[in-house]
Amino acid sequence: MAADWLGSQVSINCGETLGVYQGEVSSVDQSSQTISLRQPFHNGVKCPVPEVTFSAMDIKELKLLHIVSSKDGMGLKSSAPVAVPRQGDYNTSETLASPQQQCSKSFGDKHLEVPGQPKAFRRRHNSWSSSSRGANQVTPKKNGVKNGGVGQRQHRDDECFGDDVDDRLDMDFDFEGNLALFDKAAVFSQINGSDRRGNGARSRGTPQDHTTLQYRHDENILQARPVVYRQIAVPQPGPQEYCTDSGLVVPSISYELRTRLLSVAERHGLSLERRLEMTGVCASQMALTLLGGPNRLTPKNVHQRPTVAVLCGPHVQGAQGISCGRHLANHEVEVILFLPNFVKMLDAVAGELTLYGKTEGKHVSSIKELPDSPVDLIINCLDCHENTFLMDQPWYRAAADWANQNRAPVLSLDPPVGGQGQAVEAKWTLSLALPLPLTEGAGRVYLCDIGVPRQVFQEVGIEYHSPFGCKFVVPLHSA
Repeated sequence: MAADWLGSQVSINCGETLGVYQGEVSSVDQSSQTISLRQPFHNGVKCPVPEVTFSAMDIKELKLLHIVSSKDGMGLKSSAPVAVPRQGDYNTSETLASPQQQCSKSFGDKHLEVPGQPKAFRRRHNSWSSSSRGANQVTPKKNGVKNGGVGQRQHRDDECFGDDVDDRLDMDFDFEGNLALFDKAAVFSQINGSDRRGNGARSRGTPQDHTTLQYRHDENILQARPVVYRQIAVPQPGPQEYCTDSGLVVPSISYELRTRLLSVAERHGLSLERRLEMTGVCASQMALTLLGGPNRLTPKNVHQRPTVAVLCGPHVQGAQGISCGRHLANHEVEVILFLPNFVKMLDAVAGELTLYGKTEGKHVSSIKELPDSPVDLIINCLDCHENTFLMDQPWYRAAADWANQNRAPVLSLDPPVGGQGQAVEAKWTLSLALPLPLTEGAGRVYLCDIGVPRQVFQEVGIEYHSPFGCKFVVPLHSA
């Protein structure tokens, strides 16, 4: 009855306005639907008044913290909320049960009795050994002789593990039935249904209409402009066109247009000495790559240094070859430079020859001094753009015959245009700035950057965009 709850510790939640009170139940009036707490605490702070009375209309939730039985003094702690009936819904038949009835069931029984749950689903559980037996039952001691021996131990085991095992534990789990509850088709259709918009922007509609863009691993997030492959335009295109590995079109130009381009560049400060140095560096880098690069030029391979023969004439192309030989000699390559003893040479050739003399490279002026065995590479700088009569000189024919008889591959530096022909068949050809129209005997064509600025190209009527990218030497393919 109501008097059975006197002395119990309770917690009363009266909502956000009044707060939460804790205290000992001092009186319960069923007629007026009120409950009084002795020595109350309001929101954790002790109240200045000794007793507080609450109406059922103000109570939102009531929790029993400690139940005290007035008959046998047994106490039970509990934190389960208890529904308090409203004044209009009060029914005398639905009064609170006595503490003895609350304590008559074990802890597991009280928590497993969930409304709407079948009893067959309850698993076996450990009961409260002392509280579930009541006040008069004594916990059996470990000594079975004093407390009944095997009988007491059997009773204890039956009490802990004696509940019926659920029959559903023997049934196999229905994977197909549970998987059917997940609509995979709808989920994947929603994931794959996100379409792309033409302007590259994300949709900004409702959450149901919001779709995100999907990119492949090789696509760029930023909107890219269409690639223009013809970025170089010349006023008078040559008969041949080339393209780089990335697809950029490089047209050929006439020798007259290139001469005018180099003269304008020299007027702006790109002197012949600078062009010779750039050409020598690019040609030596290409030659080092053809010789094997890091696979051959290593400190552990000093006993097999490559040998390169550079065949030069008394002109600008010969000065380019001497500059290339100087850089190769600086990179521990055995260089043999062939240049006849001329009475008069260009100042550029004499200057490059002086610098070459400071290296460990070898300089020969006779064909007989060239090695009879094949070398690793031959760099041909015998030809000249202006003077075609050099091909009739004895030293030229002798050097060309030696190069053709030697089984080494040939790299030709800046050969003349195709109509003049070449006495030495080359495997590779290195052109400067923009390629000249070459014959099939030039081999595979490469292009090197000699440092001509873009505005210099514009002054001679060439719309120019660099095709080199991150390199100074790029291969060209016939378009």
